[in-house]
Amino acid sequence: MLQRIRVAAALATALAAGTLVSAPAAATAAQAPAIARVNIDPGPPIDVSKGAVKATFSFSTKGAEKAGFTVKAPGDVSVDTPVSLTPAKRGNWTKWTGTKTFDAKAVGKWGWKASAAGDGDASRSGTFEVVRKLLDTKIANFGARPGRVDKGDRIKVSGRLLAGGKGYSGQSVAITFRERGADAYREAAKVTTGRGGWFSARVRVDSTGWWRAQFAATSAAGASVSDSDRVDVKRSKLDSRISRFDARPEPVEKGDRLRLSGSLRIGDRGRVSGQRVEIFFKAAGSDRWTYVTSDRTSRHGRFDASATARSSGWWRAEYDGARGVKGTVSRPDYVTVKPPPAKADTRLIAVNAYPEPVERGSYLRIRGLLQIDDDGSWEGHSGRVSLYFKPLGSRTWQYVKSAWAGDSGRLHTKAKAWRSGHWRFVFRGDDDAYGDTSGADYVRVRR
Repeated sequence: MLQRIRVAAALATALAAGTLVSAPAAATAAQAPAIARVNIDPGPPIDVSKGAVKATFSFSTKGAEKAGFTVKAPGDVSVDTPVSLTPAKRGNWTKWTGTKTFDAKAVGKWGWKASAAGDGDASRSGTFEVVRKLLDTKIANFGARPGRVDKGDRIKVSGRLLAGGKGYSGQSVAITFRERGADAYREAAKVTTGRGGWFSARVRVDSTGWWRAQFAATSAAGASVSDSDRVDVKRSKLDSRISRFDARPEPVEKGDRLRLSGSLRIGDRGRVSGQRVEIFFKAAGSDRWTYVTSDRTSRHGRFDASATARSSGWWRAEYDGARGVKGTVSRPDYVTVKPPPAKADTRLIAVNAYPEPVERGSYLRIRGLLQIDDDGSWEGHSGRVSLYFKPLGSRTWQYVKSAWAGDSGRLHTKAKAWRSGHWRFVFRGDDDAYGDTSGADYVRVRR
């Protein structure tokens, strides 16, 4: 009320002063651009399951001099990416069109924004999703055969993994088992599907229960589980096992003997005697086990065999079993075989039997020198040396006795002379040196 009184008073004052003029016509307000019919083709969600997809973005503007369209990738730190637009005039409206390609890496929720500029600005925004749908999978033709086995036997489990109705190759499938009386399945093996999605595996069976195959979901395909197949375990034979199998020494030099031992146990009876255990060898780099030797267990169930070491490789013991008893195989034991060490040459020189001639039945003294080649220099060598005698007219050397050479290599021994003939020393060699035979020394015996 107070405001109307003040306006009326002001008007009266103006009229009295003669200062009132016509007001100009009100200016027409500028019209802001309009945005309509925003469209995404193909309509969201954009499915990239079968490969990259080119999406078309379009919208119409009215009263706009220019327009823009941006998309924003999933994630808080992504930035707006402009889409190139092509305009098409239709009366008072302009249709703007642009494209962008999306692939499997673009999965997620995207943002979009359409904008127009003229006598003012206008914009509209929204979101759309890029998705990759999982393939539907199915495990068909699953089976476990045979359906009745002895404990410890192996069965074949097989089936086929399908995705979208077609064989799905190169995928990991778990073979699982649920024992009778148990609540959950446990993994027993893993296999990879082959051509056409087929898979198979051989697994050991220890108890009655149900077998099935399971495919875990991946980024491209959904999970699936096969039907279950029951396998019954018959009352089995007694188990046997070979424990503490050992091949020694290790390493060993080529040509030396190996000792192969262990213990055989059968069921609750523990150690048993008289059972034949065979020893097998597989050379390094080979896939074939070869029979070498065998032994029978003692009353304590022990076996102890030996064999010549010829090359590096694996040794193991095998028991074929008996009536009511299953066979078994020991754990393998690897033995490295080294080449024998290089040996040096030796020589027996300066052999002399005296006095000469000698009375029949008297002692002869025989001496000599045993030497070893030490990098081109002959040095004294200690070792056991044998003394031999060959009677005059005979072709056979007869062993007489053994003697030892000291560190200097010198030999001194004596023997009774009963017949005329030749005397010599023979060194058989040792770990460091090859053997040698001395020259012969003739001694005449007088009667």
